[in-house]
Amino acid sequence: MSNDSPSPTTSGQDGEPRQFLTFTLHEEEYAIDILKVQEIKGMSKITPIPNAPAHVKGVMNLRGTVVPVIDLRRRFSMASVEADNLTVIIVVNVGKQVAGLVVDTVSDVLNFSMQDVEPTPELAGGLDTSFITGLAKVEERLVTLLNIDKLLTKAELPAAETLAA
Repeated sequence: MSNDSPSPTTSGQDGEPRQFLTFTLHEEEYAIDILKVQEIKGMSKITPIPNAPAHVKGVMNLRGTVVPVIDLRRRFSMASVEADNLTVIIVVNVGKQVAGLVVDTVSDVLNFSMQDVEPTPELAGGLDTSFITGLAKVEERLVTLLNIDKLLTKAELPAAETLAA
């Protein structure tokens, strides 16, 4: 695995390097394919939506578009914390929809091939790990790779129009 400067190749065969944006939640490091990232923005006004699932913080106005905002800590059943100056919203493309993901901090862009990723381990208790692509070994740490399309399914990510109605 390489943490060298970003390469222009971000998708391709399993052996080709790909770029992943890393972020933290409660001292754990996660990564998503950089091609899914539209932008990273500081915390902004989020309008709560009554009766929304607990992990849906609400919606925000992103240049005239109503965008649902998901609190990944709540989605992963972690304790909530107050937003601080490091808390950001990662705006991602999920299928044809845009969503915001609230994370503790954005860390880095890492390059590695999918050959360097260990498969998701089998966990007892029938825990749903279908949204985890695998675990990447980066120096002395493990980074959990998330598949945003599986993490934020239609059931997890109600349409902004539905939330606003």
